[in-house]
This record gives sequence, structure tokens and C-alpha cells, in this order.
Amino acid sequence: MGKVFHRGRFIVPALGNKQVCWMLMIGVFLMTSCRTIKDPGIRDTLYNSNCNQRNLYSYTADQLPVALYQQQLSKRLTEKFDHNTLNMANAIGILDLIDKYMQLRTRRDSTSVEARLRILEIKQDIDHRINAASIEISAVSSEMDCEEERVSQVANYLKGRQGDRESKLTKGAIVVGALGAILAGGAVKNEGVSNTIGITAGIGEAGLGLMMIFNKESVEFHHKRNALKDVWDNVETSAIFPPLVWYYLKYKNPSIGQDKSLREQIVEKWTNLGQINLDPKKSSVPLFFGEGGKYSTDELENRADMYDQLESSITLMKQDLKALMLELDKI
Repeated sequence: MGKVFHRGRFIVPALGNKQVCWMLMIGVFLMTSCRTIKDPGIRDTLYNSNCNQRNLYSYTADQLPVALYQQQLSKRLTEKFDHNTLNMANAIGILDLIDKYMQLRTRRDSTSVEARLRILEIKQDIDHRINAASIEISAVSSEMDCEEERVSQVANYLKGRQGDRESKLTKGAIVVGALGAILAGGAVKNEGVSNTIGITAGIGEAGLGLMMIFNKESVEFHHKRNALKDVWDNVETSAIFPPLVWYYLKYKNPSIGQDKSLREQIVEKWTNLGQINLDPKKSSVPLFFGEGGKYSTDELENRADMYDQLESSITLMKQDLKALMLELDKI
């Protein structure tokens, strides 16, 4: 198609309506065409996680600690420690050791060499188990944090792609609008073609606007090792959480009004805050608690938040552990 310069302006030869529409739509398509994820680092993150390098935990329900409120505790323990501190000691498995330690410290012959050696031996055993528990809690928390960062990395990558596409769509809308205004405003002599260009440009702008509204990225994201699934399903024993942590998450004591375990409180927050969609037609349960699937950016950010909440709950165990250590030092 040639151009003719006449009286200070370009005159575009008459075009058919279909030709104009196709030219504008092809331009829009070229400006908004999608790209596949080619970054090898991101692609590996989508399918593999290096957050756990150890074997799975293997234990039976009998190997979990017996609930604290179901045990008969000595007055030495109940008078010296509060409920949360005793429950942490029970989770570690040192209630009997602490009771024995306190008993030896109050005996008349506690100053004898034999008694002092026995007291020292028990205290070292208690300290060793507390330190081991602290390391185990940190290890589980670090895995939750690592998985959260993995999910967030992919979510941020998709947000960047969405932002880039939105920028292109905005520029495309400006170009289409400006081009349509110029052509329809007098550059094209044929009135019918001019009107067609104006209408087509308006449709093009509206189409680009709709594409900005529905500019949502999604990606296949996989998680065969799924800590959220164990929490949601309330499994009897977990291959991801060690007995210490799993007992702590599931513990509740109805006798003191503790009707909901920490695990139940976490699940309740997920559902009440709308993080999990329970609508049978749009349920997000299979996606979040399965082995993976197609995630949108919002769903990835939601999953990262769920891991963050779980990590925070597990890390709080350190507070009860610290309180236990402080009370032992006072004996």
C-alpha cells in the first residue's frame, strides 16, 4: 500500500473493512503474545525441591508421647512448672528425668560425692535432650522456611511476567488509540473506511483493556513432599514432622479449656481467612494438598503464606523450650 502526500498530509488509499480489522488484530496479537518459561533455574524450581536432604521420619503412634493430661504427675513437677512447660518436657521425653533430678536435689545426702555425680549425670542428659530438641525444631522450621521461599520465588517470577505483559498491553492500547484517532480524524479520505477504522480502534482498545483485566499468569508447580497435606489430613503419624513436633502440633487439653490443638487452629485460619476454597466446584483442596498442579500467582502467594504460618507456629516451640531451661536453672 503506497502513500500520497497532498496539501501537507498523507492520504492513505482506501482499504477494505476486513483488511483494516485484520491489520489491527495482528498488531495486537504480536504485542501480547505469551512466552513459555525458558529459565532453567525457574523450571527446576517448579518440579524439584532441595529443602529436605534427609530421610523421611518413620515412627508409629505408640512412639508418640502420651498426652500430658492423661499422666499422673508428681507434686514436685506440678508445683514447680506450669502446664506449657511440662507439656514441652513431655514432648521431649524428660518428665521422669526432671522428677528424678528434683528428688535427688532435695535429698539429705545430695552433697555426697555419689549423689552429686548422679545429679550431674541426669542434668547432662536433660541438657542433651533439650539441645537435641532445639536442633530438631530448627531443622523442621528451616524446611518450612525453605519451601516458603521456593514458592515465593516462582510467584515473584510470575508477577514480573504479568507486569511486563501489562506494560506492553498499556503501550499497545495507547498506540492503537493514537493510530485510530489519526486515521479516523482526517488522514483517510474515504468516510466509510474512516468510520471503520474508528470503530475497529475502539474495539482494539477495549480488547486490550480486557486483556489487562484478565492478565493472569499460571504455571505447573509440583510438591511431592507436602507438609501442608499432613496438617490438613490430620494423619496419625507424619513422615515430614518428627514425633516431638507432631505431638506438639496435635496436643490439646480439654480439662483446661484447650479444645483445639495448634494444628486445628492453623486449619481453621486457612478456611476462615479464605486461603482454602471449599466450594466443591472450585475447591482448592486437591491443588494445595496434593502433589501439585497449575497455580496462579495468587495461589502461589497463598501457599507461601500458609507455609509461613506453619513455620511460625513451629518456631514458637522455642519459647516453651526456653521457659523449661530457665525453670531448670532455678532448681
